[in-house]
Amino acid sequence: MRTFKHFCAVMIVALLTAVQSNAQKTMDGMQLLTVNENITTVITASEPVRFVDISTDKVVGDQPINNTIRLKPKEGVEVNRDGDILAVVTIVTERYRSQYALIYTSHKEEAVTDKAIEIDERVAYNNPAVSMSTEDMARYARKIWSSPARYRNVSTKQHRMTMRLNNIYSVGEYFFLDFSVENKTNIRFDIDQLRVKLNDKKTAKATTVQTIELTPDFMLDNTQSFLYGYRNVLVVKKMTFPNDKILTIELSEQQISGRTISLSVEYEDVLNADSFNKALLYEY
Repeated sequence: MRTFKHFCAVMIVALLTAVQSNAQKTMDGMQLLTVNENITTVITASEPVRFVDISTDKVVGDQPINNTIRLKPKEGVEVNRDGDILAVVTIVTERYRSQYALIYTSHKEEAVTDKAIEIDERVAYNNPAVSMSTEDMARYARKIWSSPARYRNVSTKQHRMTMRLNNIYSVGEYFFLDFSVENKTNIRFDIDQLRVKLNDKKTAKATTVQTIELTPDFMLDNTQSFLYGYRNVLVVKKMTFPNDKILTIELSEQQISGRTISLSVEYEDVLNADSFNKALLYEY
């Protein structure tokens, strides 16, 4: 009996030690990246980067696109010696975080120029600022894009084109707006801007017209031009708006032709948005 109790005590201590070692990371266990002041180190994540921290001012960096950061040691701050730890960079994405120790090298050929964050370098992270990942948005949007249209009477016609609302789905904190455009001319439509706005319904007697621009959190199709047909799914944060406002999706063309077509969605149509069954997300 005493032996069994001793065994249990040893196992509990081992388990606690393992948990503590997994919860803590020291410099000894950190991934190392060699850097040089004449070389730009580019780190690419598999999903959008939401936060970057560089622990010292010896290294500068920026984020040119949403899943990529660039790093480079500052010149002339102080004399760096080979093997010096210049900084620790922490990268937080939508669902994980990664850390790297930046080690100075005076040999340019040894500096890392391109680094992709590997799976074993990611620590799962529940980011409170992200209620739905970009990857899940894309999956929902693709499913909605391939589903049949439910709305038949929400459309507009301009310049021999028809813009039509196909579906509105409600998923978590987001609305998924599925719309399409049919071009009955032989003139290619080169997209300049795709905008989502809240507009006043009645503008004829209004002295001031209030327009609220909504920035989509995700757009399924980034096509820049189309000839006869176009379809897209936009993801916007859920909103409520009074009956004197109307949701507008506007597609404008580049000059010289400069055609513009817009679709107005009544609040009643937004209220009728279907909830999307998450089980459908993984059906293929």
